[in-house]
Amino acid sequence: MKTIRVRGTSEGIPVGKILCVGRNYVEHAREMRADIPRQPVVFIKPSTAILHTGEEIIIPAVSREVHHEVELVVAIAKTGRNIPPENAREFILGYGVGLDMTLRDVQAEAKKNGLPWSMAKGFDTSAPVSEIVPAEQIERPSGLEIRCSVNGVVKQQTCVDKMIFPVEEILAYVSTVFTLERGDVIFTGTPEGVGPVLPGDTITAELVRYEKITHPVRSA
Repeated sequence: MKTIRVRGTSEGIPVGKILCVGRNYVEHAREMRADIPRQPVVFIKPSTAILHTGEEIIIPAVSREVHHEVELVVAIAKTGRNIPPENAREFILGYGVGLDMTLRDVQAEAKKNGLPWSMAKGFDTSAPVSEIVPAEQIERPSGLEIRCSVNGVVKQQTCVDKMIFPVEEILAYVSTVFTLERGDVIFTGTPEGVGPVLPGDTITAELVRYEKITHPVRSA
């Protein structure tokens, strides 16, 4: 079973589910020509999508256009449902950085035909994630910065205080539908600057000053 790792420990925590928030930055919604959401847009990836630093991102044969999307990742510490926003931090194990890799051509075709786009978001190796920095080691989570580089060139960078829905609101909202459990992870949305990667490229994602992951890309 896929696991997340907590920095400073040898513990590998099994991942039950990966919840993801779409269109959580205004400029990203605009670059995707999408409406600004009034409530979080939530989709799910299987735990088999998890990847750890250094491992290969593998582009499935069904796609010719895969995009990088860097995101702040929140790991859940304990079981919770219907969590009030003011209590949300009690349920946070820690923070990391992740990549919501997306088969953009597969997603676009599914959207055009009104079909689900689970394959575009949930394929194996589509959720690289760093070690989790314990929450108590981060004094001001809203001041965290994330960054994505391809072959050493910065493509995305932002402070997470630009999110439309902050972490506490996301946890409160998703916990009205999904029971959150220890080891679940939440990808909180990507800023503008998403773009393609090709076989042979190397992607680096950073939780600035805390964590970094690097992944080579290849075709299946």
